Amino acid sequence: MAELSDLLPVEAVRLDVRAADWRGAVRAVGDLMVATGASTEAYTTEMIENVATSGPYIVVAPGFAFAHARPSPAVLRTGMAWVRLAEPVEFGHETNDPVELVVGLAAKDASEHTAAMAALARLLGDPATAAALREAPTPQALHAVLSGTARPAKARTRTAPSGHGMHKILTVCGNGVGTSLFLKNTLEQVLDRWGWSRYVTVEATDTISAKGKASEAAAILTSREIARTLGDVGVPVKVVEDFTSTGEVDGVLRDTYDVSGADGSE
Repeated sequence: MAELSDLLPVEAVRLDVRAADWRGAVRAVGDLMVATGASTEAYTTEMIENVATSGPYIVVAPGFAFAHARPSPAVLRTGMAWVRLAEPVEFGHETNDPVELVVGLAAKDASEHTAAMAALARLLGDPATAAALREAPTPQALHAVLSGTARPAKARTRTAPSGHGMHKILTVCGNGVGTSLFLKNTLEQVLDRWGWSRYVTVEATDTISAKGKASEAAAILTSREIARTLGDVGVPVKVVEDFTSTGEVDGVLRDTYDVSGADGSE
């Protein structure tokens, strides 16, 4: 699978870009992916339409938007772009506005970029690394941070979830290839720390598929906007505001399985 630094070359990084509004911010990352041969202008239009139709669920963390659309003929190869705005813009998100950082993804399929998403989720989930990315003075300096590796957290075993067999948790977004993968990777980090990876599997999917798969799952984790779209699917639907926060996801997981205490004690 492609590495993050391979999918996001230095040429696809722009700092202190000016955008009049969220459409201009998304167009900025789209233009970079066009310039680097990852997609066509039609894909930029699809990314903008994705937000206009489904809402600002792509704003996955405070100040951070992850722009993408479904794989389509407008994607020439899997690639990414990174834009830091000179002035933040509003996307209309209830808690994570305004946005100063927009990362774009053009995915050729639903699997080729999963390793890169895992790496990006780990980097942005580490406060020191996230600060270094936001404050990098040049594209080259930012790319050097992206090329590094985050140290894995020490695992801490907790009592296994009740019931027999594997549990499944769905992470859901509008397309199943972008923000849902981001949340999946953060959740898997928490499960690893708990020692629960052997008991709980995580599947990233889209809103339509999630309704059919809900009966297989112990819970669904998603954004507030997508939760409203899903409605009542027969299993708990948990809202996560910051898809990069292992602390928030840890709390949601404890609530899902009724595990009390910050250290996971019952």
